[in-house]
Amino acid sequence: MDTTEIDALDRADMTRLVAGHEAALDDIMDRHAKAVFHFLCRMLGGEEEAEDLAQETFVRVYRARDSYRSTHRFSTWLFTIAANLARNRLRWRHRHPNVSLEAESPSTGQSLGDTLPGNEAPPHADIQAAERAAHVRAAVAALPVDLREAITLCEWEEMAVADAARVLRCTPKAVESRLYRARQILRDRLARWL
Repeated sequence: MDTTEIDALDRADMTRLVAGHEAALDDIMDRHAKAVFHFLCRMLGGEEEAEDLAQETFVRVYRARDSYRSTHRFSTWLFTIAANLARNRLRWRHRHPNVSLEAESPSTGQSLGDTLPGNEAPPHADIQAAERAAHVRAAVAALPVDLREAITLCEWEEMAVADAARVLRCTPKAVESRLYRARQILRDRLARWL
């Protein structure tokens, strides 16, 4: 199904939802839950929080159903809600820091995760792939939020620059600039893995 067909289905389902047909939300969730979850995973770096916020995203869609305007693409509205929830969670995290298993101790240079007993080691190729994926996740997570949002929406969610601009409430040129800066930073940080 192409994006035009999906957008038409979304608009029809939102019209049904506004009219009181709550089952329309199930159809919307069937189409978009996976993409919203993956977007939030990339923004937050963890599945548990992403799952919670994905559910909260659809709760907010339901609560704000009367404010949806069918002249706008539903996916843009949906990802705006998800992005706002992710920003709020990131701000909350900044105010309430955790100790990570990956954070290195200044005295030993080892992380807490390194000192815990592990399960069987996976084969060599899996170790390299997991290490590369961890470095990519860490590099993306270390990006400033505005750059992380742009790269996540445009690269992983395959959203058009114009749609990402609406989600991020900026111009398409600003999104392109953020993408350029994010890619440059990632290229530098991940040079070893390229």
